[in-house]
Amino acid sequence: MHKRTLYRAALAAFMVTGISGCGGGGDDPPRLSAATPAALPSTCEALATQWGTLPTGLTITGVATVAAGTLKVAGQDIGEHCLVTGKVNERVSPVDGKTYAIGFEMRLPKAWNGRFWYQANGGIDGAVVTALGAYGGGPLTNALHQGFAVLSSDAGHNNAIHGGPAFGLDPQARLDYGYQAVGTLTPIAKDLIRRAYGKAPDRSYIGGCSNGGRHAMVAAARYADQYDGFLIGAPGFNLPKAAVANIFGAQRYALLASGDPATAAGLETAFTQAERATVSAAVLAKCDALDGASDGLIQDTTACQAAFNFMRDVPTCTGGRDGTCLSSLQKIVLEPVFSGAIKSDGTPIYASFPFDSGLASAGVAFWEFNAPLILDSGAVAMIFGVPPVSPVGFNGPAFTLGADIDALVHSIQATNATYTESAMSFMTPPNPTDLSRVRNRGGKILAYHGVSDAIFSVHDTEQWYKGVQSRHGAGAAADFARLFRVPGMGHCSGGPATDQFDLITPLVTWVEQGTPPERITATARGPGNAGGANPDVPTAWSPGRTRPLCPYPKVARYTGSGSLEDASNFRCE
Repeated sequence: MHKRTLYRAALAAFMVTGISGCGGGGDDPPRLSAATPAALPSTCEALATQWGTLPTGLTITGVATVAAGTLKVAGQDIGEHCLVTGKVNERVSPVDGKTYAIGFEMRLPKAWNGRFWYQANGGIDGAVVTALGAYGGGPLTNALHQGFAVLSSDAGHNNAIHGGPAFGLDPQARLDYGYQAVGTLTPIAKDLIRRAYGKAPDRSYIGGCSNGGRHAMVAAARYADQYDGFLIGAPGFNLPKAAVANIFGAQRYALLASGDPATAAGLETAFTQAERATVSAAVLAKCDALDGASDGLIQDTTACQAAFNFMRDVPTCTGGRDGTCLSSLQKIVLEPVFSGAIKSDGTPIYASFPFDSGLASAGVAFWEFNAPLILDSGAVAMIFGVPPVSPVGFNGPAFTLGADIDALVHSIQATNATYTESAMSFMTPPNPTDLSRVRNRGGKILAYHGVSDAIFSVHDTEQWYKGVQSRHGAGAAADFARLFRVPGMGHCSGGPATDQFDLITPLVTWVEQGTPPERITATARGPGNAGGANPDVPTAWSPGRTRPLCPYPKVARYTGSGSLEDASNFRCE
């Protein structure tokens, strides 16, 4: 047979087995076929001998059976599965002399749905947390509960051994944290699944929130050929810039603080909980009804930013500060925290933050007053900056309050002979708006972001999505990537919001059936919620209030009749 004929036959076979013919013609992205379930053919303990010869550098440290019901989600049993633990690429750092490896665990269901889920974790990683495939809000389900094989990793370092952010002294550990751990573990996980079940996963997904959302977005840019679906939650895809911006904010608060600004409680005296509640009330007064319903949720957040004026609409104190107003000095000092951090020459560092109803939430206080002193300080100093600051005698609050912001911006973009990739290279997705490889192979991206997120701005994610629309065309972008804003929600969860939603099912349905999510029903987590109550839910709301989450730029608008507690009375437009 002629070589060209052989090639055409092979291509036709691939199209039949890997991609359904429906919806794949013309300029439409191809339709991926659905995963096929399978059962684990042996006991968990037998896997230890069934693996065969493992790839060089891979060590399996344990295999054990986990009985059904040992793990639960929202009171529901998670089925029997195998827990596999391991590590890869163990080495001794030439810089700090410590031993590093990429640690991981995999959970392999006895009744497998044919899918793989890479659980992208948050913060600075550094721990192998339980591989559930969970994400933000109060979950009623997770990937393991739905039958996925799920992997979780420490992204190449152990906080207990390496001293938290001090792992950043090792240049390879930086790269593993940024993107290489995902690239290393993905083919290993798929190979172990193949060895366990007798076939590789039919469909693969990666998802997480915060830094986990960043991991997923980076994977969409770097590893588009490895994944079919990407769940991107509150993505800190400009994390080094966001961390510097949070330090900038702390320095602004320190100008107003009456307490010790080196403590979270002291820093919070610059902008108290009562004062944040006053600003939230002012925002609601101006914006709540813009979506047709005065219900404590600002659905049309874009219109709100145009309608609300911080200087004009928040009461100005005529006497002392009593929580019901802001002083003129407060307004002047705080306004740049919302409009966006800048360098000394006025150059923007990071995105602006929208005014929303969740400003008074406890989660906001943590990110505004705790995080810059205890989290952002170490991350910028030791993980993102070149050269890194020595961990010996390091004082986070002193670093944050005394840092030169311009110098920090330079440090996260710098390289040298030891650290050959800057933080803005190893932490961010290259060409983040060019997602041609995802689209062309039939992959799908579902992104979500809380409007009241105080650490990673929804405006930054909106700008990314606008760039995707500009690069691919608005209509074409919606064929494979959609963004859902969550009004009132803080960082991944919480806030006066409907922050409970199943995003795994609509992503799988989109990838494997070709049905895009036109709206996603979200629920408030009032008292008695099976996934855990959210203390930020207002008492005036029904504890189970529902709302539709709408694909950006659409917003949920009240139809004009029916209960304000029911999503069916709102439409996305």
